[in-house]
Amino acid sequence: MRFDWRATSGPVLTLATASAALLSGDNFFLVANLAPLFVCFAALSAAISGVIPGLICTAIAVAFTALSASDAGASQDARTVVLAIAAAGAALITGLLRQRMTDALARQRERHASAMRLRSALDQIEIGVVLLSADTRAEFINRAFRQYFSLPDAKADSKPPFIALMYHGRDTGAFEMPEDELSAFVAARMRMVRAGDATPINLNLANGQVLRFSCTALPDGGRMLSYTPVTDLVRHSDSHADADYYLSLRGGGDRALARHLRAAE
Repeated sequence: MRFDWRATSGPVLTLATASAALLSGDNFFLVANLAPLFVCFAALSAAISGVIPGLICTAIAVAFTALSASDAGASQDARTVVLAIAAAGAALITGLLRQRMTDALARQRERHASAMRLRSALDQIEIGVVLLSADTRAEFINRAFRQYFSLPDAKADSKPPFIALMYHGRDTGAFEMPEDELSAFVAARMRMVRAGDATPINLNLANGQVLRFSCTALPDGGRMLSYTPVTDLVRHSDSHADADYYLSLRGGGDRALARHLRAAE
């Protein structure tokens, strides 16, 4: 128990009330009226500082009641016992509830701190990460994804649905593919995410980068999407024979060649 104003306020208030009642002289009928007040003091003290200050309030209240009614007989003794039980019970129950609430707040702060550390770590890596809720709304989008797809912070922080992220990539020309294939591509990615299909695929961006996309189903029904840069790995595996083959598919110069190569990956 910490010794501060919270710990002492309840006992001091109880003692002050009891002292004021004793100074009233022979008007001991006030004792019956003070009993509920003492119970409130015990509960209040336990609520703001824990069980021990509440029990101290109870002890003061019982001592005052016994002292002020020493000549009142058996009925007053029974009243004192009832007061002791009521005040102690109020202090214990309130103190335990306070402890549970304090522990819950401590756990919440710890989880929040862990989440912030994880968020900071995910913003430092080169892998794009998107966490989706069960209804495919983006709960978290890390810095790498925002940079890969030129996604403004305001839009990313608004928790957009995944389909909106796909349309953003389509409308900004992020994907390297013919325009007439974009709608089918977006629909296929949506089906993949909704089904939780973990099959990795390569995404070819218009700026020449290649990202390996993977979808992981989470226990709560959400999805974790990862976009791993594999440009160097994929480009290193390209061969001249493959280039000639893909060039023959559609024809058309260096730009078309690059497009076919990336689409084939």
